[in-house]
Amino acid sequence: MRVFLAIVLCKVLRLVGRLLGRGSSLPGQFALKVCPDVLGRVKLPRHIIAVTGSNGKTSTVEMIAAILTAAGRQVVYNKEGSNQIEGVTTLILSRCTLGSRVRGDVLLLESDERYARHTFRWFHPTHFVITNLYRDQLTRNGHPQWVYESILPAIHPDETLVLNADDPLVACFARGHDPEKVKWFGLEECSISTKEHHGVYHDGLRCPVCGGKMEYDCYHYTHIGHYRCTACGHSRPSPDFAVTDLDLAQGRLTINGGAQLELAFRSIYNVYNILAAWSVCALCGVEERVMAGVINNYLLKNGRMVTFTLGGHKGTLLTSKHENSVAYDTNLAYIQGLDQPCEVMVIVDAISRKYFTGETSWLWDIDFDRLACEHVRRVWLCGRYVNDLALRFDYTQVPQDKLVLQPDIRAAAQALKEEGDLPLYVVTCFSDRDKLLDLTQRD
Repeated sequence: MRVFLAIVLCKVLRLVGRLLGRGSSLPGQFALKVCPDVLGRVKLPRHIIAVTGSNGKTSTVEMIAAILTAAGRQVVYNKEGSNQIEGVTTLILSRCTLGSRVRGDVLLLESDERYARHTFRWFHPTHFVITNLYRDQLTRNGHPQWVYESILPAIHPDETLVLNADDPLVACFARGHDPEKVKWFGLEECSISTKEHHGVYHDGLRCPVCGGKMEYDCYHYTHIGHYRCTACGHSRPSPDFAVTDLDLAQGRLTINGGAQLELAFRSIYNVYNILAAWSVCALCGVEERVMAGVINNYLLKNGRMVTFTLGGHKGTLLTSKHENSVAYDTNLAYIQGLDQPCEVMVIVDAISRKYFTGETSWLWDIDFDRLACEHVRRVWLCGRYVNDLALRFDYTQVPQDKLVLQPDIRAAAQALKEEGDLPLYVVTCFSDRDKLLDLTQRD
């Protein structure tokens, strides 16, 4: 009876929430009060895919859903990205019959890395994808090792782990797990790989297993690459699914020496997200031609990249998670790699959507020197924290006469609207993106 009541309550509150334009966590929160173990009592689909990690969760889930749908599977997943246990509960119960069976062939879950152990207390995925672990939101997530230890209790012996072979900390999840139930994805050395580390800090200097010195054959970005510990031998596994050729400039990649894909968004992040989605869908039996047909020139619909028009400027917004320097660095690298004159806007007006903090030390972890290139004509620094940004840029190679400081986002948008027609790239986070986009014409 409690399961039935929890399902009915969730469905009713979900309907009311949609009518009021509210979020998707509250129905699950109330359902869990009625029946705390409801997730262990419902009948789930045969395939349960979970995706977690510091970056790439939402984009990877979106691609997995698109591929599986094209393959004829009925996929249950949360398009809103509410990824803690309350949001997961809302998703599952709202798609349940009154007889407590989830309608669908695949349950696909984006899982917050801190709360995965709570989400998977009553059930476990058949396939668990872990994308990466970086320094992320210091006030919330502390250190990557702490995040690793938060995810670890969510790992179940029966599930297949789909792991990023190029991340030395993610590779540790395979320790003690059945090797037959671990599948790896990674990027072979290619045109974007370097022998030297690039970035403000290096989290791959020491082995996450023993603390010994790490050596790298190559880096793809930050500490992601081909590594080995000189003390204990912890090293990059050979991938089951690998990008064997990559040309970001031309927007082409090859998987396992065969399937060739075209990239609509030429970012190293996008490459890894595609590879993670490809890997788990292949393990679920989807044919290569179906996966390639979906991924070729695939454009994300989750708002991570938005194009717009502002006066004579064609704009692109690149979402960069605040308090996450790797997210910033990959988007700045994308701008650095362009071959046409452009303007750049960096907005920091609110640190987080969930809590107030004025903690901006993370700005010093970002490699803003990537904007010290000739084709970047001006850099607009905007938002409440414009002075923090300006101080940070004082310690870069970006010429001071290229900087425009404007705390008022609306005033900056109006100034840009009235002059020039160069492409505009905006780097900010979800907290601040609509403060600019609402002033533009979205494409």
